[in-house]
Amino acid sequence: MPSMILVILIGLSAILAIMAEYRRARWAVYIFKPLTTFLIVLIGALAIPSDRWYQALIVAGLLFSLIGDVFLMLPGNRFVAGLISFLFGHLCYIGAFVWGDGPRVSGWLLPGLIYFAVLMYFLWPHAGALKVPVLIYGVVITVMLWQAVERAAALPTFSSGSAAMGAALFVLSDSALAWNRFVRPFRAAQALVLGTYWAGQSLIALSVNS
Repeated sequence: MPSMILVILIGLSAILAIMAEYRRARWAVYIFKPLTTFLIVLIGALAIPSDRWYQALIVAGLLFSLIGDVFLMLPGNRFVAGLISFLFGHLCYIGAFVWGDGPRVSGWLLPGLIYFAVLMYFLWPHAGALKVPVLIYGVVITVMLWQAVERAAALPTFSSGSAAMGAALFVLSDSALAWNRFVRPFRAAQALVLGTYWAGQSLIALSVNS
């Protein structure tokens, strides 16, 4: 199935999932939330890549994200289980972004450190018993975004640019989720968190295409 058709289906499914969240229609959330991420997995899995290892790592990251989605939408407090799933997903993405040439270090490290410092400044006082998991997760998503941007700066291609933009949107989603959970809930949280999450994941999946 062509990527463009999948992107359209992802958009429709994402809209239905977000509407279901606001209308508290749990049965629809259980259908459309995992379906949206599964369709994104298909983009990466069905792509014709120039690098099979890159594809394998990206698809693995997407699958861990799908597992995290399921944990976060189920009844009960499964936040830590979801956090761990997404943590492994980000580690897969880091592996993909450093694959071949290894980690890159340049001036882009400074914005990453600033982002991490600001994130921890706001979250740390409110994280309670989750301080250590939040700290570890913050380090990992910062490294993920940093290496995605480093790769795009060093190898400016559609793939690297798509991955970097996707990583930035994913980090924005995680930051909004953390703010809503730990600092101050806000009405637009579901739309912002899920919208940027699925847009970011779609761009990362599209980066597999050669």
